[in-house]
Amino acid sequence: MRQVSPKLQPWLAVFNEQLAILIENGFKATPVNAREGLANLTRGLVTTSPVIAWVQDDIVAGEEYDVPVRIYHPDPTRELPVLVYFHGGGHMGGSVTVYDPLCRKMALTTQHIVVSVEYRLAPECPYPAGLNDAYNVVKHLWTTLESQAVRYARQLSIGGDSGGGALAASVSRLAQFDASVSIHRQVLIYPSLDYTMSMPSLEQNAIGYLLHTSKIAWYFDNYFRHGENRYQASPLYGEFTPNLPETFVITAEFCPLRDEGFAYVNQLEDNDIPVSHLHFEDMIHTFMNMEDLVQAECDQVYREMGHFLNS
Repeated sequence: MRQVSPKLQPWLAVFNEQLAILIENGFKATPVNAREGLANLTRGLVTTSPVIAWVQDDIVAGEEYDVPVRIYHPDPTRELPVLVYFHGGGHMGGSVTVYDPLCRKMALTTQHIVVSVEYRLAPECPYPAGLNDAYNVVKHLWTTLESQAVRYARQLSIGGDSGGGALAASVSRLAQFDASVSIHRQVLIYPSLDYTMSMPSLEQNAIGYLLHTSKIAWYFDNYFRHGENRYQASPLYGEFTPNLPETFVITAEFCPLRDEGFAYVNQLEDNDIPVSHLHFEDMIHTFMNMEDLVQAECDQVYREMGHFLNS
């Protein structure tokens, strides 16, 4: 029988009760409260933030937009490989600041230089602005690292959660056909991969597990503002060539996006692209931003990310 982890049940019960009261009193979703919601959740439930030897904000220059990044180097005496990370937030929320404690833990546990990307957000900057920023960082990051005299190994992996997972998979999709970009591996944490919203888990997990299916639809309506073909924009329905990187996918049973993660794994397997899959049978979407409640599960993700990236 499917059952949410007992670690999450009390918190979810309170959250659902408070949300029902807000809706009864006329609550309407806005970009402001969406961003505040994710920021407050993370601030309240990720309360440890390890010290990193070297942290620096910088810019990756681009023709369209100069993209702010934050660079975490866990051991500046060593030439470490690089992990570019795209934060979650439905293409509307999240930030380098919100994800600062998560990226610090990634840097330590993976022993990678983590580059956290402050890509532009909808609705102010709709599709494809955020994707363009993500690709620009992957394409031109080395110049920024060299300007900081950072000691690094020229091996680049990418990762992201939720909407950031969509960006990572979309970057890999584009890079298949770009000889100037080489992606070693990618990590996708409960990724958004199907903008057509056609998977059964969107109905099965529609209400009651923090991320509601109706909220996903709202995110996408704010992201796609000019009648774009959402099928063509979906990483799940893109090309799968041998140039895609080896991939690690993390999914959660009570996540509306669960089935598109499984479908992406199947597509990779069918096309003989190496893939690893970690599924949590009692977790919900965004559990990495709820670490204080599910410490063991978050530690497992960081640990297995490190093993995957370094094996």
